[in-house]
Formats: sequence, structure tokens, C-alpha cells
Amino acid sequence: MSIPPPPGPHQPEGPYQPPSPYSPYPQGPYGPQPQGPYGPQTPYGQPPYQPWAQGYSPYNRPAAVNGLSIAALVLGILCFLPGVGLVLGLVGLAQIRKRGERGKGMAIAGCVLSGIGLALWALALVTGGAAEFWKGFEDGARDGAGISLVKGECFDAPGGSLQGETYDVDKVPCAGKHDGEVFASFELAGGGPYPGDSSVRGRADDRCYGLRDSYAMDGWAVPDDVDVYYLTPTPDSWALGDREVTCVFGNTDEKAGLTGSLRNDETVLDADQVAYLKAAHVLNAALDTAPDAEYVEDDLPGHKAWARRVAAALEKQSGMLRGHDWPTGAEKPVTALAGDVDEARTEWAKAAKAADADVFYTHYDKGFKLIDPDRTVTARKALGLATTPPPSDDTGLEV
Repeated sequence: MSIPPPPGPHQPEGPYQPPSPYSPYPQGPYGPQPQGPYGPQTPYGQPPYQPWAQGYSPYNRPAAVNGLSIAALVLGILCFLPGVGLVLGLVGLAQIRKRGERGKGMAIAGCVLSGIGLALWALALVTGGAAEFWKGFEDGARDGAGISLVKGECFDAPGGSLQGETYDVDKVPCAGKHDGEVFASFELAGGGPYPGDSSVRGRADDRCYGLRDSYAMDGWAVPDDVDVYYLTPTPDSWALGDREVTCVFGNTDEKAGLTGSLRNDETVLDADQVAYLKAAHVLNAALDTAPDAEYVEDDLPGHKAWARRVAAALEKQSGMLRGHDWPTGAEKPVTALAGDVDEARTEWAKAAKAADADVFYTHYDKGFKLIDPDRTVTARKALGLATTPPPSDDTGLEV
């Protein structure tokens, strides 16, 4: 809010000097007064501040323009807050009659335009158009706040880097070389202020690694130099309502990039391939829950609980492998694989009941060899899946 300056000191007596015919604004003690589109204005929409002047003016001053009529016309033209524009126009007409001010035409025009705008808003509310408009506005604001990418799209990042901050990417066909491929996206829960980089990245890391198998079901088909990256909200975009995390596959060597799509899910694979991979994921998920302690001696109860989870997963996997109607060429190798799974389940179940670390290791080693990825190659080849096992640690086997 600004406040007009106080009147200046009186000027010396002298004859009245009419304004220059070449001056676009009437003169006052503070210099030319700006002329608005509908007459002189101030920040309050009222006639300009009139300073005290010396002498008597022989000329009749024109009546001031009513400020509310100006505001009513502006709101009517912009169709912004039409109800307010209508009220201001009606009040302005009453003030004009009472004070003898000018602006009747503007007040009437503002009332008419605001009335039309009010009718259009009412129609939009009845038909649901207002809700669609607001949703579009929110989507536009969100697109402006973050990068809009959807599952299955490929893109190039500025400088080819998938690290640090970026505010734009270039979408490109997946068939050619590119920097990243989107495999999932999700919304972070929570309102209020930005929770901090570590919190946002931690949640993004957990979810994105958990969602990768739903897009690239055959992990063996993903090159060894491909890893998971993600785009997260920034503090600025969070303030604008951005909560989206975009999960991306990218090459650990920025100069190498990716070529071709890594997607292999139900939209790409056949029913037999999907059935096999779903059974494999049951075991992989259990193997990924190994305790943090590297040695069994450091956490025997934790390792025994892990062995129970693996044994339960092997039992479920065996049922899924035996319950599917496999094609002729794959039936024999899959049945043999199911036999290995059953034997492995027995050993893992014994490890879960081990009295000490030595007994645990004995059954763990036997059970571990029975789920060696190399034992699955024959079945995978019969089903047309990738046959080169990816490198993995002792608890990250993929079958």
C-alpha cells in the first residue's frame, strides 16, 4: 500500500497560470499527474489527490470520475470476479447520482459485462465445466513445475547426465540412442513444506527399485551397465504442488547411453514367458530380504527368519511352475526345474531350524546350489527368454 505525499509548501502569490496546452497531464506541485485509461487515477481507484492551490480559478472544474465505475468496467471486461464487478457497478451508479460524478456509462457497461460473466460462471458450475477448467489449470501448473514424462517414453538429458538438477529433457524415439527410458512413476504422499532432499531421494530409491521388475520382467535381458535413476521434485516445484517421482533406466556410462527399449512385460512377452517370470520373481523377492549382517554368526536369528521366507517362496514357486500348462518344448525342462526347487525348499527349511551357525551353513550351501541360475538356462532357452545370467551377489540371485 502506498500513501500520497502531504501537500507541499504554499507557492508565492501570483496570477493564475493555466496549464500549458502542450502538457498531456494537469500540473500540480508534484509534477504531471498520470492519466489512466478512464481518467486520472490513484492506487485506490479514486480521483487524483488535489493539492491546495493559491488564488481563485476562474474556470469550472469538470466533475470527478467515479472510481467504482472504473473498477466495475475493468472487472467486467476481464470477466474476473463478475459478482464483485456487478456489485461495484451498482454501488457506483448510486454514488454518481448522489455526488454528481461522471462515469455512468462505465458503471452500466461494467454491470452488463459482469452480469454476463456471472451467468457464464453459473453455467460452467452446473455443467461441470469449471471443474474441468480448474483441473486443466492444475495440470498446467504441475507441468510447469516438473518434467512431464510417462511410462515407456525415452529422452535425452541436457549434457547427457542423469545426475544433478535439470528442468527440461528432450523426448526421443526409444529405437535410437538415448539417455534414459521411463519405466514407472508415482506420487509422493504428504503436504506441507518440502521434506528435504534425503527424505525424497530415499523414498524414490526404495520405490523405483521395487518397480523395475514390473517393466523389465526378465532381469537377464537388462544389460549389466544399466542402473536405476529417478527424477524427483525440487523445493521450488514442491511448493507448486509437484509430488511426482519418475523412475528411469540409464547407462552408468553417460557417453554410452541406451539403444532400443528395455521394456519386456505383458505388452511384449507371451503368456508362457510371463508365467515363468512371475514364478521367478517370487523367489527373487524373498532372496532380497537377506539380513544386513554379512555373517551368520553375527545374526543367526535374522538369517533363520530369512531362510524361512526363502523356503516359503520356493514352495510357492514350485506350485506356480507345476500349475501352468507349458508348451511341448518347455514342459520337460520346467518340470525338472520344479524338482530342483522342491529339493532346495527342503534344505532352506532345515537352515531355518538350525541350532547354530555351522548347521545353518550346511543346509544353506546345499539349498543355494539347487537354485543356482545356471540350472534355469535350459528352461529359459525353451521359453525364448534371455539365457546369460547377470552378475549377482550371494543374496541377489535371479532365476
